[in-house]
Amino acid sequence: MDSKPFPPLQNLVTPNETSYERVENVPDFGRETLPYFIAMFLLECFTLKLQGKDWPRLNDTISNISHAVLSTLPMLLFRSTEILAYVWIYDNLRFVDRPWDNPWAWILEMLTVDFLYYWFHRISHETNIGWATHHVHHSSEDYNITTAVRHSMFDHYFKMLIYSPMALFVPPSVFYAHLQFNFLYQIWIHTTVIHHLGPLEYVLNTPSHHRVHHGRNPNYVDKNYAGVLIIWDRMFNTFQEEKEEVAYGLCLRNTFWNPIKGQLYYFALMYNKIKEYPEFVNKLFVIIKGPGWKKGYPWRFPRDRLPRVERPIIKFDSNLKFWANIYVMFHFLLLITFYCYTICDQLGTFQTSFGLMLFMFYSLYTFGALYDHKPWSYLLEFLRCLSSLLVIYLTQEHVGLRTDHVTVLNVIFAESSLGWIFLYMKNINIYL
Repeated sequence: MDSKPFPPLQNLVTPNETSYERVENVPDFGRETLPYFIAMFLLECFTLKLQGKDWPRLNDTISNISHAVLSTLPMLLFRSTEILAYVWIYDNLRFVDRPWDNPWAWILEMLTVDFLYYWFHRISHETNIGWATHHVHHSSEDYNITTAVRHSMFDHYFKMLIYSPMALFVPPSVFYAHLQFNFLYQIWIHTTVIHHLGPLEYVLNTPSHHRVHHGRNPNYVDKNYAGVLIIWDRMFNTFQEEKEEVAYGLCLRNTFWNPIKGQLYYFALMYNKIKEYPEFVNKLFVIIKGPGWKKGYPWRFPRDRLPRVERPIIKFDSNLKFWANIYVMFHFLLLITFYCYTICDQLGTFQTSFGLMLFMFYSLYTFGALYDHKPWSYLLEFLRCLSSLLVIYLTQEHVGLRTDHVTVLNVIFAESSLGWIFLYMKNINIYL
């Protein structure tokens, strides 16, 4: 079946339109719906303005998309490793042969994926090792459409551990399609512009329910784990209605924009906590029990000991001057556009793909350093512009850049690198 564009609410399609015999025939729905994602974000910004609310902050938006890029970087080296593992289990260990084009099976498998997502999500919150991967998604103190794509590099590998039993009876093509649908449904619920949806609130996960899930309010922590259907939370006593203003983010709040640190720092915290205990059993408990666990505590951190939410809510915010923000936004868009081309196909050799991955790591780290006001950020950006010239030279044929495009890009990065020398020599401050 040929792929086609899909509407924003991805589960509102018929089984016949989204059934595929082989897993390699399943489209990358995330790539196909990228224009919808951009349109939804722009519409959200316009609606926020009409409602008299603040627009999404540029530093936070760049941080969200940086984490989204980092979560997909392993694809440059290992294409869909987790799906290949699922296929292997299905080919070698499955119990039954299920039809891939049966509408009733399609519905049952949609429910199964959503049910297992609830448990994956709950385990990600209620175990320290799960939270080490999942906390990235919750670390933003804003809440908008771009928050939906803020994920850990390790999140989908942990998710596949929970989903792998499905490979014993669900064809890979069906599973892979529903896995994408489940994720895409959840994009639109990351918004504050939609309040309540009446009777739908009893069945579906909605923006109101998911705002609660992203709150650090003590009453909201570890609630509303649902993906598509909120009925799982109602069934397993983890449902919480939205009643007070939500304070978004982590209880242990981040005070930096560096996305590389954001991906990895919790593993370091967990490692240091493990070293505190000489007994093996307590070392194990640090890993498998809830975030913040310590000896003498219950499995989950006591709710009455969670930090109270300050009023008014004050968000972490280090920023740049207006013209510097425009510069970062322009160069960030160039980087993301380039990456969208390269992520679609591997760049030939493993070495080339690995080099591109390092370049993306370095570039995203540099943008974070600028917003974190690091004293070496001028030098980092100067070197990033120079390295961009080399990347363009090495990848222009594969990406299909025309000669005039290459010339324009070379001029942009050459002049930008000279500009950073000038800013450094003249000691011009770009920070607010």
